[in-house]
Amino acid sequence: MSPPHPLATVPPPLPPGWTEHVGPASQIYFFNTLTGDSTYVRPLPALPVSTPKEKPKIKTPIPGTDWLRVTTNQGNVFYTNKAKKESVWTVPDEIKDAVELLNKKEEDDKVQAEKESQEKAQRDAAAEQEREIERIRLEVQEVVKRKAEDVSPSDEAVVSKKPRVEDEPEEGEGTDDDQEEDWQREAAAQLAKEAEEEETRRQQEEAEAAQKAPEGAPQIQMPDRVDLSIEEGKALFKTLLREKDINPLHPWDTSLPLFISDPRYVLLPSVSARREAFDEYCRERARELRASRVKKEKEDPKEEFERLLTTEVKSTRTSWSDFRRQWKKDRRFYGWGRDDREREKRFREFLKELGERKRALAQKAEADFFALLRESGVAQQGAAWKEVKKAISADPRYDAVGSSSLREELFNTFLTSQSNRTVPDPSEKPVVDIAPVEGVDETQQRKDRKAQAVKEREVKIKAERDRVQTNIEKSRVDLNKEEGELQFRTLLTDAIREPQATWESSLAQLQSDPRFRYSSLSPGHQRHLFQAHVNQLRAKHLDNLQALFLSNAPSLATQFTALPVSSLLSSLPATKLGYDVFKLEQEFDQWQLTRTTGAREALRKIGGEGTEGGVKRDDDGDEDEGEGGGGNVDMKKLAKNVDITEMEKVLKGDKRYIMFDHVPEQRERWVRWLCSDYTKYRNTLLRLSAPKLSVHVGDRVGSS
Repeated sequence: MSPPHPLATVPPPLPPGWTEHVGPASQIYFFNTLTGDSTYVRPLPALPVSTPKEKPKIKTPIPGTDWLRVTTNQGNVFYTNKAKKESVWTVPDEIKDAVELLNKKEEDDKVQAEKESQEKAQRDAAAEQEREIERIRLEVQEVVKRKAEDVSPSDEAVVSKKPRVEDEPEEGEGTDDDQEEDWQREAAAQLAKEAEEEETRRQQEEAEAAQKAPEGAPQIQMPDRVDLSIEEGKALFKTLLREKDINPLHPWDTSLPLFISDPRYVLLPSVSARREAFDEYCRERARELRASRVKKEKEDPKEEFERLLTTEVKSTRTSWSDFRRQWKKDRRFYGWGRDDREREKRFREFLKELGERKRALAQKAEADFFALLRESGVAQQGAAWKEVKKAISADPRYDAVGSSSLREELFNTFLTSQSNRTVPDPSEKPVVDIAPVEGVDETQQRKDRKAQAVKEREVKIKAERDRVQTNIEKSRVDLNKEEGELQFRTLLTDAIREPQATWESSLAQLQSDPRFRYSSLSPGHQRHLFQAHVNQLRAKHLDNLQALFLSNAPSLATQFTALPVSSLLSSLPATKLGYDVFKLEQEFDQWQLTRTTGAREALRKIGGEGTEGGVKRDDDGDEDEGEGGGGNVDMKKLAKNVDITEMEKVLKGDKRYIMFDHVPEQRERWVRWLCSDYTKYRNTLLRLSAPKLSVHVGDRVGSS
């Protein structure tokens, strides 16, 4: 393989502003001199940004010439001659005068357009000012006219009292009013000046020219005083407050910035009059809001409670405690009923009604499903549910039965009812045809036969319906029991996670769950499932604890004192099982005893291994040995001649033998006991050390 090219290892150059440095740990880092940032990742140079291709955007013919002035999409200008097919960036000498005239004409047109736009803006502002003054005048006239028509005695009293109060003003009050009016004029003049400066600046930025905007920007000027009475000014001031939707609970100082800039603010002559009108508005508006709230509260609270039940309670397993905890602060909940007892009673009744509705819907769905099976014609004897399901799954009556297992149960019930229908019921009376009798009207006989057929059909339908209903109830009971067990096991998995839990200590916790309260299982069945669940948890933790024992005590000779007791006590299995040192030692001794018994049994099985594949004894008892079958083997004598050390040499590599290295004398006794059994010893000896050929035959073959 050829070495890589030297240029292939050269890193890309750093972007502008970045420098490379070596840190104290000989690690390279990069520093940006512009932003002051540092990083260990090498910054990459920015990718070149593709600029759009320059194209002509505006083509302006130059009058009296064949030249065109072309402006590109990037703002560049060049001149082209279509006749000569020539393009230049500079103005040709032959058209300089024409270009100057064209530029001057464009400048004049631009100035004229700006002037026209400014004049139009001034005309629009003046028209807007006139419309605003006319609107205020009409509004004042309307208020005056309405007040003249609707004058109440209380209003007359207020009006008659007001002039007398104002006829004798104090000297200080008049001075305060004059100062207030002077301050308002100064504030209005300052606001007008700032608005004028802002408008001038905006026009200069839009025009991008050296011309200055006219100093007198159009402004709507309200007259300093409007000749209105106090009541008319109050009415307009209250209208202003209503339009601004001023909160009646907020004080004057908080609400003032919301409406002070409105022209109708100065319709009242003094601040005290405005505050008085503001207080009246707050009282009136507060009464209106209170009246609307009372009207809303007068709505039927029982209907609101029923609507809450209908919209929020969708399952019959909903508990009252959960429902109350979720909605106890809602007006629809606490607005009806004397106390929670009455509301709970209605809640229970609603659950019963909901259950009845669901039960009726379920029965209707089952009846429609039977009708679907009859109409489809595919549900015949011997038909498979998988095939029938494919044929009817598109019908809405199929989906109306929510459970797939219930559909299959109903299908089997339908097939059973069909088979029972084909066999005549001995309890049913045979159909007796009514023979025509002379002298009896033939029409009457036909009616009698029809009535008899209808009665017999009703009896058959009733019997069939009873059988189907019985089968459905039986299937539903079995299904409910299975679903109840599954749901209760799920509850135990969610709630019971401690192996030390008992039924008595966990009963209160389980009763708080709706799945326990609405369970269809008997208490004895529930307790049985609980105990099985706890035993399963305990077995899992015991397996984990025994795995810890095995990792710390691989030998049968290990004592409890040699274990890391503190570490085992703090382990998760011991903590979950609640073991102390005494219980932990008992569990370890029991585990060692079980383990020793298993190892002893495994050692005992050594003697029985290989009997299936060993040499069978002949039926006649003449098992010859030697060349040409020269003699019989005396197995008892052979067993006496076998040394126990030879057995140990064969078994020393077996793990079952090694497990008892700590008790060699006892292990030797066990091996001798194995040898005492003649049959087992014979099979073991033949499997481990019997030659395939006779010794004499082997020697002869070797010598030859």
